[in-house]
Amino acid sequence: MSLCGISKLKLVSRLSVQSICLRVLTPLQLRKLIGIANYQFGKGAGSLLFNRDVRIVCSRRTGRIKHIYKNKQLLATLRPKDGYFALTPHGAKLLLSGSENPPNVVVVLNDVSGMIKRGGDVFAKHVVRAAESLRPAEEVIVTDDDGLLIGVGRAVLSGGDMKYFRRGVAVRVRRGVEELVERSHQISGENV
Repeated sequence: MSLCGISKLKLVSRLSVQSICLRVLTPLQLRKLIGIANYQFGKGAGSLLFNRDVRIVCSRRTGRIKHIYKNKQLLATLRPKDGYFALTPHGAKLLLSGSENPPNVVVVLNDVSGMIKRGGDVFAKHVVRAAESLRPAEEVIVTDDDGLLIGVGRAVLSGGDMKYFRRGVAVRVRRGVEELVERSHQISGENV
């Protein structure tokens, strides 16, 4: 689905947050978001990501939650196909900063972190460590050797296969951290 050649997710991320009608969560919706996050990322992840300060955008047609914001920054999108979260770098930062053993983390070589920060995919030969429990199509947080966030995406291989294989894509990066900075400058009207 696209609108004038732009996917809906990219269109929402390009819009100014002030032009989107943000709604306050009901207690039931907050429990639902926390429950999904705990299931997807492990116990305690829901309370790290979501609290009463969170605002949501719902689908006009179905009324279901689509986007979750905190302090006017998009944290995650609730995917309608599988009901799981697609994290943004802001949401991944919250998970990394609040957890001693963050879930679904893939660590890559520092040499390739610049490419991944700009939105490039992670190749198996660049993976240093990956969570053993990681399965294909799961949400992934990509960090460098120093533990700094460089991107978010979806796993193509399992955690064990990422370390074993020497060829092919291990993680399809949806958004790198530098890509996020460039978009915010474009939205505010500054030249990059």
